[in-house]
Amino acid sequence: MKKVERINIIMRYINNRAHFTISEIMQEFNISRSTAIRDIREIEAMGMPLVAEVGRDGGYFVMNNSVLPTVRFTDNEIKALFIAFMATRNQQLPYLKSRQSLAEKLLGLISENQQDDLVLLNQILLFEGTNPNNPDLLELSDLPHPILEKLIQILLLDSYLLITIQEGNVINSYPIYLLHLYREKGLWMIDGFDLKEEKRKVFPVDNLTDVERYPTKKVLSKKKILEKLSKQEEVMNLVLELGPKAIAQFRKYHPLKVSISYTNPYQTTAILKTFINVHNPEELIEITNWLLFLGEDITVRELPEEVLEGLRERLGLFCP
Repeated sequence: MKKVERINIIMRYINNRAHFTISEIMQEFNISRSTAIRDIREIEAMGMPLVAEVGRDGGYFVMNNSVLPTVRFTDNEIKALFIAFMATRNQQLPYLKSRQSLAEKLLGLISENQQDDLVLLNQILLFEGTNPNNPDLLELSDLPHPILEKLIQILLLDSYLLITIQEGNVINSYPIYLLHLYREKGLWMIDGFDLKEEKRKVFPVDNLTDVERYPTKKVLSKKKILEKLSKQEEVMNLVLELGPKAIAQFRKYHPLKVSISYTNPYQTTAILKTFINVHNPEELIEITNWLLFLGEDITVRELPEEVLEGLRERLGLFCP
């Protein structure tokens, strides 16, 4: 951990405690006594009002009514925050309305020279979904599904949910344990464990009509849920290795239930594992077409015979 990062974390650590000692800082951050003392002195010099207590069991405490010193950003940090705003401006993200006030506060913290740099960046950089004729940082237009923020607020309290989904002309309710909430191909998705059917399911947030906490009595614990999921994953019957060209095709299009795990830090190789229901003709056709779409940059580890037969039939149309 870099020194600047460590000092920032220590500041937050001690600001949330009524009392702390050098030994606690040493143990918490795995640093020597001399380093801990030096860091504390630097934090005091930055303006945090610390009071030292004399004695064998002495330590430090933060003076009452104190606050963290003013946050100061480097030029690169300012640019990183600004570009993050630009890159995500027209995406359906939660708390989008709050981002305008956040951006205004950010601009108010920086110097005029830094503001000039951001104005120039705003004129030059354009991201997907941006109107070239009006690339304004504070124009946040594409609001997410109105229930998304409610879903996140409940998730912070409990992962056991009762969700109500509009499915065609029918409204169904599902008790689930939410595993992940993710955004893929422009859609927010709920990845959950159905507590009744005891299997993994994916639900589009756009079809969500209501969500509430689900009573956790007499339901599976998180440990049991993960054990069941682990056993279910063992029956995955489609396993592929993807190279860079196949990964590029994957990013262009893939079925919602399919995901990949990158196998190197450069994201140029990946593993794809999923279960194909070979008794579902529609799913079989979709997967067959999609595998052809991925191209030749794949290595097959495991493939259902039914999918292989479908590939042979499709290729036979072009190579009689």
